[in-house]
Amino acid sequence: MAQMKKAAEKAPGKTSAKSAKDTASNAAKEASQAGVADGASLPGKLSNKEYEKELARLHVELVKLQEWAVQTGAKICVVFEGRDGAGKGGTIKALTERVSPRVFRVVALPAPTEREKSQMYVQRYLPHLPAAGEIVIFDRSWYNRAGVERVMGFCTEEQARHFLKGVPLIERAILASGVILLKYWLEVSEEEQTRRLEARITDARKIWKLSPMDLRSYERWYDYSRARDEMFVETDTGVAPWHVVRSDDKKRARLNLISHLLSSIPYRAMPRAKITLPKRQKRGDYREPDYPFKYVPERF
Repeated sequence: MAQMKKAAEKAPGKTSAKSAKDTASNAAKEASQAGVADGASLPGKLSNKEYEKELARLHVELVKLQEWAVQTGAKICVVFEGRDGAGKGGTIKALTERVSPRVFRVVALPAPTEREKSQMYVQRYLPHLPAAGEIVIFDRSWYNRAGVERVMGFCTEEQARHFLKGVPLIERAILASGVILLKYWLEVSEEEQTRRLEARITDARKIWKLSPMDLRSYERWYDYSRARDEMFVETDTGVAPWHVVRSDDKKRARLNLISHLLSSIPYRAMPRAKITLPKRQKRGDYREPDYPFKYVPERF
């Protein structure tokens, strides 16, 4: 993806949209090939023990980040994007499972209502941006317009191009308000996406994850590739860059993303008073009631 950015910077100022997409597509192909070469040298998959040990260490750091954000009033916004089956949901669960949902808020908006469709496009996302002491995670975001809406025809090409030109200005305004903005793209290969979507078909625990839209999107791999390429050309800016995570290996992807997030925020461990449990009050005249409590059957 760095090659995509480099190619975009070299392109002349009056390059046509088609030319920009072609340039990005070629750069993406080269980056993908380089990524495969890099990935081939990686060791095998992490064992569950190794993964859980490192994740536990990162969870401790995330708690420190939480306390720092609350005490300093920091505002943090994290955007998750990627194809269906790229691992966004699992990564967000790994990121948030040991912290407070009142501080780490996950935002996954449904399809817009008719009223919201008539608004300025980003308007429905703005109320969800973080206030002081909050870390907001967007499970898909305003970049729906650059991806699924554009590819599946839920917006016009003119609307999509208008969004791509305008969103860097909106993100500058978000940053100017004091928000720390991090954007992550989870990159999954064709083969791994197929494997994961097929698993959703055969696993009764995962079938809810597979929607008719997922099936329609699956057919249009290269339309999504072109949309992604142009999105990067237009919105991978110096102040709000995209960070790409190779996600074929879910465990490594989660650890790499959380590690990067922590390294991107200047948090520190905050002073914490030593905690001791107080003594319980004495029983006094309290007696256990003779009441027919309806206990849950103990089958296990």
